[in-house]
Amino acid sequence: MLLYPLYASVQAMESASKLDDEQWLAYWILYSFLTLLEMVLESLIYWIPIWYELKLLFVAWLVLPYFRGAAFVYDKLVREQLRKYNGTGTKEGSKPKASSTSPKDKDKLRSKFIAFVTPKKGEREAI
Repeated sequence: MLLYPLYASVQAMESASKLDDEQWLAYWILYSFLTLLEMVLESLIYWIPIWYELKLLFVAWLVLPYFRGAAFVYDKLVREQLRKYNGTGTKEGSKPKASSTSPKDKDKLRSKFIAFVTPKKGEREAI
């Protein structure tokens, strides 16, 4: 799950083709998501008797060049969701949509995010 994808990713970076870059970048995105999901749902996954066999089959499908599973999942699921919610997922050769968010709205979002991630006075003392 790590050794061959690492090797193939390095080879893809050194090749002139962008097709293999997309496959391996999509693989690392999906593998990271799967790993995070596994960490979060560890107590539930423990009760699925064939989880590791299913994971091995899924990751093999993602990795094997014959199937190009990672690129397929990215194109059909991830890219579609990006287009649906952000309007930023674009196919190769097409232009991304212009952002409809005004600078004022971006500042509001930025300040909301900063307020969210910054600990409050009482929280700092607890830390």
